[in-house]
Amino acid sequence: MIEAYLSAGSNITPEKNLKLACMQLAKHYGDLELSPVYRNPAEGFLGDEFLNMVIGFKTDESPEQIIERIELIHKQARRQRTKDKFSSRTLDLDLLLYGNEIRRNPKIPHQDIENYGFVAKPLSQIAPKYKHPITGKTMLEIWEGFEVACSMQEISIGLLD
Repeated sequence: MIEAYLSAGSNITPEKNLKLACMQLAKHYGDLELSPVYRNPAEGFLGDEFLNMVIGFKTDESPEQIIERIELIHKQARRQRTKDKFSSRTLDLDLLLYGNEIRRNPKIPHQDIENYGFVAKPLSQIAPKYKHPITGKTMLEIWEGFEVACSMQEISIGLLD
């Protein structure tokens, strides 16, 4: 079994859509490891605040199969793809890590780990000693390199009830 980690974010009915994602992932993969949920400002555009988290699970599926599952969940959340990279969305799930694999397509490890605090912080909380397959830094070391802590607020929502 391989450890996989996904980022999850939403700024359109975010509590409902993060709960949908967690319920569907749990139904398919079983036990999930859930980070705290963080509220933070939209990045790259003006929009409602996002709720972001990271979800970990063990699987024997390939990255391509995980991405197929992600797309099914996006459809359930009625995600509308736009030309804009930065826009409001019902749900955004991305495969961050798949064991220690390094791939070009799909891109693993996902660049968001090193680019966005709203990914790095929750990932560092559920996998602090997990080493980035390229840099060798732990997820905690990557998070400690960010200066965005003040813009993120931990919130409590029921995701699997």
